[in-house]
Amino acid sequence: MKSVCVYCGSHSGSRPVYAERAAELGNQLAEQGLAVIYGGGNVGLMGIMADAALAAGGEVIGVIPEQLVTWEVAHRGLTRQEVVGNMHERKARMFELSDGFIALPGGFGTLDEMFEMLTWRQLGLGNKPCAFLDVDGFYEPLIAMMDRMVGEHFVNAEQRLDLWHGEDIDGMLSWMQAYRPANADKWLEEKRRNAVR
Repeated sequence: MKSVCVYCGSHSGSRPVYAERAAELGNQLAEQGLAVIYGGGNVGLMGIMADAALAAGGEVIGVIPEQLVTWEVAHRGLTRQEVVGNMHERKARMFELSDGFIALPGGFGTLDEMFEMLTWRQLGLGNKPCAFLDVDGFYEPLIAMMDRMVGEHFVNAEQRLDLWHGEDIDGMLSWMQAYRPANADKWLEEKRRNAVR
């Protein structure tokens, strides 16, 4: 693993701990020699994480749609800033550049980006590790919802387990470095049920 994509909020959230953990993640990624790929913004947790990685001597690559550059939220001090036409191009380019994906706390955009990566992996369009770096239980309700999806047979149990969730940055990065994708077929359980009818 040489590069990691970080999805996170364009706001810093209501509690200082969100910013603290974003800075800690950026710093540790740089110290481990991992290039940081992110949404290219200078605001919120995005800017905090990127600034921390840069301050630690890391390589930081932004991928930002033209519209956000027009809104003047593009970070001007990155190793490289790539400007793309729209959000769909942004997600595809970030996928190309990244060997794994981490979600810090964020809003609709953060969840949209991470769940698209999880869906692509589920469909066999990618095999890169995905992790939710939790901060004070921010993602606990979401993880509980995923467990319910498994319980209600909308998500394969192996695919649910093929996802890291926790607060330990070192543990997360070790899991990502050693990652081997689950061998679960999205439709495996449905096929089994149909076979016994």
